[in-house]
Amino acid sequence: MASLLDRIVPVDALDVASRRVFVRVDFNVPLTDDGEVADDTRIREALPTIRHLVQAGARVVLASHLGRPKKGRDPKLSLAAAGERLADLLGSEIVLTDDCVGDGARKVVHDLRDGRVALLENLRFHPEEEANDEAFARDLARLCDIYVNDAFGAVHRAHASVDALPRLVGTRGAGFLLMKELKVLGALAAGPERPYLAVLGGAKVSDKIAVIEALCTKIDALLIGGAMANTFLAAQGRAMGRSLLEVDKLPLARDLLARAQEKRVTVVLPTDLVVASHVGAAEGRVVAADAVGPEDMALDIGPETVANFRKHLLRARSVFWNGPMGLFEKTPFSQGSIGVAKAIAEASAFSVVGGGDSVAAVHQAGLAERFTHVSTGGGASLELLEGRTLPGVEALRT
Repeated sequence: MASLLDRIVPVDALDVASRRVFVRVDFNVPLTDDGEVADDTRIREALPTIRHLVQAGARVVLASHLGRPKKGRDPKLSLAAAGERLADLLGSEIVLTDDCVGDGARKVVHDLRDGRVALLENLRFHPEEEANDEAFARDLARLCDIYVNDAFGAVHRAHASVDALPRLVGTRGAGFLLMKELKVLGALAAGPERPYLAVLGGAKVSDKIAVIEALCTKIDALLIGGAMANTFLAAQGRAMGRSLLEVDKLPLARDLLARAQEKRVTVVLPTDLVVASHVGAAEGRVVAADAVGPEDMALDIGPETVANFRKHLLRARSVFWNGPMGLFEKTPFSQGSIGVAKAIAEASAFSVVGGGDSVAAVHQAGLAERFTHVSTGGGASLELLEGRTLPGVEALRT
């Protein structure tokens, strides 16, 4: 943990009064078909840092990406809706620039008064952002005196606003959210209280190879659900019908199971599954893991598996969960993820859930307050636990 926070200045240790403070936030929020913010969790998580800077008299310049624009500016991916939601939460006006660089953005920032907030338009409207282009970073640097990163969900990406920009700014630091993420996840990476269990789901084994290998040196048990469990079950010789799985990763799955056994890590796979003939089915049916029919698709873990996972989780002292247990966004196949969320909430454990649908399951079950930490970054949390260097964190070191 100490190495993660080494030489990183927290935002409340910076002298920000009357200074232009560029804050990299993560407002990459889901939008409704009408262009409204569907889930404002990431905006709310940034509020403590923004409010601190406003109260300290800073001139706050917020910047974020949203989605993956294909060819420059895309009105559907404007940050206007995020800005409106932020204004509601702060109870004050937010000025949205027409672009994140250029004369318009510079004028808005120049005219900012102490304690006021501007939001730059989507950084990814410029391909130079993802290219980590230094000239683009220099254009952004003209808008600030101080740089603060509070976007944990983006620190694993070497993008201009995350990596090149802070290296150009003499005074830089981390927001409250980023400091909290590094502290909590750093505790897991350093080796938490045992028994330590990891629950991994999602679609692909290939997305989780590195984290499985890293975790196997620290955990006592690995509980696997979601579509990635299909690949492990198939690697054990089970027929999986039409279920999503990675046929080319079957040898890798067998190798990972063997390595876990060598490390004396208990691997717990589903013993029953919720199946249907297609993903749009109105309901599923429960079958044993070795009784998946040729036309069946495994879309969730079954109740027996949830009960078995729960038995293991209740004995844990530390738990990390990343990835849903099934096709969570479809109601008939959400119960596995919700069941796991309930089991972890019941455990007397240091519990961390990282990213995506697993976080959505925790919120949907109304259990977020019963987890030690609900992380805002799925990819970043995985890379941190893998032991990889996070560019956005390294760029903050002074």
